[in-house]
Amino acid sequence: MSQIDSLPPLSAVIKTHELSARKALGQNFLLDLNLTAKIARQVGDLAGSDILEIGPGPGGLTRGLLSEGARRVLAIEKDARCIPALEEIASAYEGRLQIIEGDALQVNPLEHLTPPIQVAANLPYNIGTELLVRWLTPKEWPPFWQSLTLMFQKEVAERIVAKPGSKAYGRLALLAQWRADAQIVLTLPPEAFTPPPKVHSAVVHLKALPEPRFEADAKVLEQTVAKAFNQRRKMMRSSLKGIAPDLEDRLVAAGIKPTDRAEVVGLEQFCALARSLKAT
Repeated sequence: MSQIDSLPPLSAVIKTHELSARKALGQNFLLDLNLTAKIARQVGDLAGSDILEIGPGPGGLTRGLLSEGARRVLAIEKDARCIPALEEIASAYEGRLQIIEGDALQVNPLEHLTPPIQVAANLPYNIGTELLVRWLTPKEWPPFWQSLTLMFQKEVAERIVAKPGSKAYGRLALLAQWRADAQIVLTLPPEAFTPPPKVHSAVVHLKALPEPRFEADAKVLEQTVAKAFNQRRKMMRSSLKGIAPDLEDRLVAAGIKPTDRAEVVGLEQFCALARSLKAT
């Protein structure tokens, strides 16, 4: 495996710092630096952006981002064992890597970043979906980020890009596709990681739209979608029962059959229903 910079191979870094992956932290390390550089290239224009990275671990993707020309990387890492390895990277890429030891769910990265901002991360499996939903549902839109390039379990990635009528289609697809263009750009087998997870992984690239695809109140849309998919096998007139006294009329007006199940209802129809409910 060829190197992308003058630093030691990741296998040597892990051995030196005794960085065995911890299941409790959702850790699976990518050791192939050519692969992490390939992931970094999916972000797009690195040279003109600050990059937010969550859970860098020993720094494989961090090195990929920096070697591919990122203006600056802010890396938030919860595992104190990884900090010395990341500090070695910071020394090699002087002034371009800032490390914060802490919980990504608690740290406000905007205090340390300058727009334009891209997010790139091999997200810890145990917080990946929660972080994505946070990034997709800010109080104001456009968000602080221009794009998200994120590693997930393949099953989660498929839920993000799913279309109506598919088994994977649900709340995550609607939240993502309402305000962003989402596509799977890479798929990785378990053996790409140390230790190998039990499932395949995939990298999803989401590009923020300047405004949502269809007009709707964010809170009403989120509540309606959550309620509809909470009982996804029920008909819409049953899963949304009680949400409005004239529900069936509103469903029809939004282009939804009352007997439809949520999994066949498109984004445009959900937004039309949300607008109707907002006007109640």
